[in-house]
Amino acid sequence: MTLLGLSSPAAVTSSAAAGKTTATTREASHTIVAWGVAVTVLGCLIALSLGVGAGRLDDHLLWASRVPRTIAVLLSGAAMALGGLLMQLLVRNRFVEPSTVGTTESAAAGLLIATLWLPSLPVAGKMAFAVLTALLGTALFLRVIRSVPPQSAIIVVPLVGLMLSGVIAAATTFVAYRFDLLQTMTVWLTGDFSGVIRGRFELLWVVAVLLVITYVFADRFTLAGLGKDHATGLGINHRAVMAVGLGIVAVSAAVCVVVVGGLPFLGLVVPNLISMMMGDNLRRSLPVVCLGGAGFVLACDILARILNHPYELPVGIIVGVIGAALFLSLLLRRRALR
Repeated sequence: MTLLGLSSPAAVTSSAAAGKTTATTREASHTIVAWGVAVTVLGCLIALSLGVGAGRLDDHLLWASRVPRTIAVLLSGAAMALGGLLMQLLVRNRFVEPSTVGTTESAAAGLLIATLWLPSLPVAGKMAFAVLTALLGTALFLRVIRSVPPQSAIIVVPLVGLMLSGVIAAATTFVAYRFDLLQTMTVWLTGDFSGVIRGRFELLWVVAVLLVITYVFADRFTLAGLGKDHATGLGINHRAVMAVGLGIVAVSAAVCVVVVGGLPFLGLVVPNLISMMMGDNLRRSLPVVCLGGAGFVLACDILARILNHPYELPVGIIVGVIGAALFLSLLLRRRALR
């Protein structure tokens, strides 16, 4: 204290540093508690998933069906959440994800082409076709939205994406109808884990590789999300980073469509909910988004087995209904804030 009863600059600096340290410690403790709760909830869902609807669970059923199914659910949820998060960051719009911009529908079109031209092609080859067409569909979406005026409302971009998705889906449906493959295509676009057993889900491990790649390049993706001018000024090759990021989005969507089918609105809802709490730092939010996506699909898969027991609903229906409701609530919330 000085003679006038005021604190010295050193004391003020010390108090500020102590306050900052306390705030940092409090934030770290809250993060640890949140992670602990999230992991505990996910662990409970995994345990429930292994037993729900199994009747008598023996070792053979556990390792041949239940464990592969649970792993497939977790990887699929993480993949679609990853795809949605990356697309929203790179396109700079909160209301886009693979199933609303034509990526998922393009992957289904690739599967249809492979089935018509090369019906004996193995699953990995069909996935290559799906990845290629998913990349083309995503590139077409980016080309279309470049013509949208910058001052347009934020909802214009997802509306354009939904219209493009509708056009691609309509064309694919017409071709499938002409060749009597309409029911097969419906299966591709409707997420369903009932047929997942050991030996039929391993392609989903590609998602784990994509997660590692995304985490390694997370800072570059975050900078690319600031826009071309800012990213270039910071020394980032914006075009290359965009190509890598959208390639990850296309591959993740194509793998899910090939193995389990489409999971609509998942990549839209989960990243938005997480970003409200954690912001746009990809390196920080990526693990939480993937964990949230996996948990969300796992909860929906359990509901799909319970609601019409002993029969099972396609999990894509449950994900779509809940995801659409949350999507509408996000739109209404943004409108109310404005």
